[in-house]
Amino acid sequence: MPRGGGTPSPRRSLNMDITLTAGDGHAFTAYLCGPEDARAGIVVLPEIFGINAHIRQMADRFAAQGYRAICPSLFDRTPGGGTGLQLDYDPAGRDHGLALRKGIRDEEALLDIEACAAALRGQAVRLVTGYCWGGYLSWRTACLSDSFAAASCWYGGGIVRHCHDTPRMPVQMHFGGKDPSIPMADVEAIQAAQPDLPVHVYPEAGHAFGREGTAAHHPASAALAWERTLAFFAGHAA
Repeated sequence: MPRGGGTPSPRRSLNMDITLTAGDGHAFTAYLCGPEDARAGIVVLPEIFGINAHIRQMADRFAAQGYRAICPSLFDRTPGGGTGLQLDYDPAGRDHGLALRKGIRDEEALLDIEACAAALRGQAVRLVTGYCWGGYLSWRTACLSDSFAAASCWYGGGIVRHCHDTPRMPVQMHFGGKDPSIPMADVEAIQAAQPDLPVHVYPEAGHAFGREGTAAHHPASAALAWERTLAFFAGHAA
């Protein structure tokens, strides 16, 4: 509280779509939220459904915790992705998203992720997290980028293919014990390859257990994974 009984000046918080430019000249849409003067920023990477309401909600949740958050529209790189594409959680949306993902190489997505990190230059610390495809890309970022202090990967399908890579930052992972798309054999392979890395398994959860408002949501597991993510990031954002 300032002297004289006044009230502190409110922190200016943004909530908008912006345009960023990657290192190869590609311009793409991103969702930005959170206080401009936040000490730490987070890049929130989407599922194969684009920067839809759920992903924006997750960014907003981080913003409510005092972080500045950015979600890149990775599908902007594909001819069928449009600008800031948002897909529904139905078979048509899934099929569209899977088809678009095939047209984007990891190296291209990483250029967009690095552009998001650069947009958080006002923050002293940068972190990265993601869900499904974004969880996979969070791991790839952790192993290939020097722009972040820590990564939290939620149910990243495909991580097992790169599980012997060496992360350049602290990483934690979250998997559902009943996820049909990520067999426990894959999770065990990741644990064996990365014995010092915290790999959390939620026995009663399936894939996308953090996705509120859908049948996949497992509230208890999602709440615990969220608490662990916040604690993990707090420990690396000091």
